Amino acid sequence: MKIIILTQYFPPEIGAPQNRLFELAIRLLKAGVEIEVLTAMPNYPDNEIHKAYKGKRYVFETIDNIPIHRAWIYVPKSRNIFARLLNYFSFVWTSYWVGRRKLGNADYLMVESPPLFLGMAAHRLAKRKKAKMIFNVSDLWPESAEKLGLVTNKLLLRLTYKLEARLYRKSTLITGQTQGIVKSISDRFPEKKVYWLPNGVDLSFYDSTHYDRSWRLQLGLPDTDFLFLYAGIIGHAQGLEIILQAAELLKDRPELKFVLVGSGPEKARLLEMSASMGLNNVMFVDAVNKATMPFVVASSDVAIIPLKRLDIFKGAIPSKIFENLAMKKPLLLGVEGEAKELFIDNANAGMAFEPENATDLARVIVQMIENPDQMKVYGNNGFQYVKQKFNRDVIAAEFLGLLKEISAHE
Repeated sequence: MKIIILTQYFPPEIGAPQNRLFELAIRLLKAGVEIEVLTAMPNYPDNEIHKAYKGKRYVFETIDNIPIHRAWIYVPKSRNIFARLLNYFSFVWTSYWVGRRKLGNADYLMVESPPLFLGMAAHRLAKRKKAKMIFNVSDLWPESAEKLGLVTNKLLLRLTYKLEARLYRKSTLITGQTQGIVKSISDRFPEKKVYWLPNGVDLSFYDSTHYDRSWRLQLGLPDTDFLFLYAGIIGHAQGLEIILQAAELLKDRPELKFVLVGSGPEKARLLEMSASMGLNNVMFVDAVNKATMPFVVASSDVAIIPLKRLDIFKGAIPSKIFENLAMKKPLLLGVEGEAKELFIDNANAGMAFEPENATDLARVIVQMIENPDQMKVYGNNGFQYVKQKFNRDVIAAEFLGLLKEISAHE
């Protein structure tokens, strides 16, 4: 079996879709599947082409024996809607032509969405390469962009909803990262085969017995401090100002420290906000590479994972949940819906606070630091839960089984 993976995002970039697709590709390759990746020149999340790839129109390389074809992409400094559309459509164009010239035929072409528009190139390439198209949805676009207020143009929204429907109908299989995504697509397109392909964790890499808490000492934080960690994209959807607001409410607890690791479009604003509030219990740290991330998690006591209070996020499962639970860290979850049901209600892996409510967040923080033994129970519960239900090895094996079944019946 041969599978082409088409995605705008892939390592050496860091981020949730990059890691998820790379880990899936590695496991499929080990299972005997022929894998090729068609992706863009790495530029995320800093909106700048990485130095080794600057000025190049096409690059072929291998990472861990995965053949990777990279196509040029326009990377604007501006983040307005017009600039973002140019960014998306530049790769739609170049990925199609690179794929047409450099890739052979395949059994499946799996495309990552968002960006939704990449499905246009995927559909044409799948036809040309005699491949069945798998549409992998990690975010319901344009619905999420509309509800976040990132896209307000009615004509553009109408056109993209039509494109979404067309691409779903052209797909042999639609995969969704969360059960909420799967349900939404299944309800709207009951005739389509939709499969839950969740995120997960590499338990051999995120193993708490292999890492110490030395990273916090590099920040000058003693081991006696109680460290609440947010590590990920610092963007609009997360509503991270709530952490700063809670930190201000808890200024009289000097043992509490809040560390935000990552970069993104909201970082500059939050840095200014923190400075204006005079917060000395909040630290911002640049994004770290994959090898360092387990040391970061090991150095923390609790993982804070917030999202804005929007209906669209009731079906969201932030990827950082998995790594933290694999490292036996309790969750402080400000996400309603599916994530809370799975990891707080079912797994009993931490505590929840009301999204966008800083007073409630501060209240729960105090409860956590005053009950350290319970935090250990939460951490152990979470580890057992992801071990049983979100092991990347099992996820990949079951997905491959499904693809073999589809191939056998068509």
